[in-house]
Amino acid sequence: MSFEILIGLEVADKQGYQAYRNAMMPILRRYGGAFGYDFEVSEVLKSETDANINRVFTIRFPSEAVKQQFFDDTEYLQVKAQYFQPSVISSTHIASYPRDDA
Repeated sequence: MSFEILIGLEVADKQGYQAYRNAMMPILRRYGGAFGYDFEVSEVLKSETDANINRVFTIRFPSEAVKQQFFDDTEYLQVKAQYFQPSVISSTHIASYPRDDA
């Protein structure tokens, strides 16, 4: 059983965010992680946050512990600081859940 999170972002710089994705993918793969779904959204009809959301995606890991290792990884944190932080205005953690891979 893997572990998945559902995230909403407000991306201000699509090219910068794509550079982030490109740079972080080898690190994500090293931890056995992958994106499941990825959407650009133009309208949010209901939200539990004041943050705007224009991108929604799922990202999964072999376990919750591996997820935490990935997000704590020094190389990942450097990529995040270089590309993610300048291109994303806000990040909303919508949900986390174990995923039945069967």
